[in-house]
Amino acid sequence: MKSYTIALEGSTYRGSVALLRHSKVVAERSLGGEDGGVQRSGKGEKLMPAIAECLKEARIERDEIARIVCGAGPGSFTSLRVAGSVAKGLAVGYGVDLFAVSSLLLIVTGAVSPLPVGDYLSVLDAMRGEFFVARFTVAGDQTAVQSGPTMLMGADDLRDRAEQERGTKLAGPGQEIDLYPHARGVAPMLETILASGKVDLASWEPDYGRLAEAQVRWEAEHRRPLPR
Repeated sequence: MKSYTIALEGSTYRGSVALLRHSKVVAERSLGGEDGGVQRSGKGEKLMPAIAECLKEARIERDEIARIVCGAGPGSFTSLRVAGSVAKGLAVGYGVDLFAVSSLLLIVTGAVSPLPVGDYLSVLDAMRGEFFVARFTVAGDQTAVQSGPTMLMGADDLRDRAEQERGTKLAGPGQEIDLYPHARGVAPMLETILASGKVDLASWEPDYGRLAEAQVRWEAEHRRPLPR
């Protein structure tokens, strides 16, 4: 019976993998550095072995995989591109559907120790002194609901927003609550993710949030959009 989900998250340089049976995590891996720090290279080479380790640990056969869920960003262009490509490849290889979920959501639902019920600003570095930000309300069952759009804001604006919403905590890498998005955060949200519908494998891409640095430099130099 196909009852397992492979979840991947790659919006930051610290990627992760989780294997779920229904809505329960049965194996997981985090792709940090050997010293616990951020691994800034070679994640593509580590992602597939991490998935294989999870499958081996849980003794799962390929015909038991029901679906793939991938963190959809926003975040690091390169890391998201790697994770998205792996997710698509797995979906094709297993002959299953691919689903996408906000990486900002996986910050508040993916904490090892469940966050207290309340409101959070989920934050990821967008480079150039800016941040991707979305507001979530976390419930007692560790599910979360986004209230309002995902925004791109500067450090000053983020600080002002936090001061205006004093009951709302900042969660994210290097924030008040220092958390990275993690694939395990798919577990409490699985039913909601499935209800949102599968993505089209041919056209889907992660939400990078902004253009890649190389494209920005090219367009600035040539004063025109990069040809597609």
